[in-house]
Amino acid sequence: MLKIEDVQQHGKEQLNAAVAAAGSFQKGVQAIALAFGDYTRKSFEDGNAFTEKLAGVKSLEKAIEVQTEYAKRTYETFVTESLKIGELYADLARQTYKPFEDFAAKFVPAAR
Repeated sequence: MLKIEDVQQHGKEQLNAAVAAAGSFQKGVQAIALAFGDYTRKSFEDGNAFTEKLAGVKSLEKAIEVQTEYAKRTYETFVTESLKIGELYADLARQTYKPFEDFAAKFVPAAR
């Protein structure tokens, strides 16, 4: 038979899990926002440097070389930052659902 104390304890545990998940979620979102901000700043700075460098070239060959270097560097930065941000999203999901996973495990019988 289910006791009122058990229901209250389960309610308290669920509330604690929700509070822990909210804290993890907030930290994860802040980390993602910082990563996007850093990537945006770096992209802007790289774009400005490229524009200045391109403005100073004297030949078509040099302009193509500068543009090729910029495109390669920009692509590499995009891939690196996308992987980093993707991992932050995965960490956010894991950390947010971890308290609920632990809570739910109490109600699911162990595999035999």
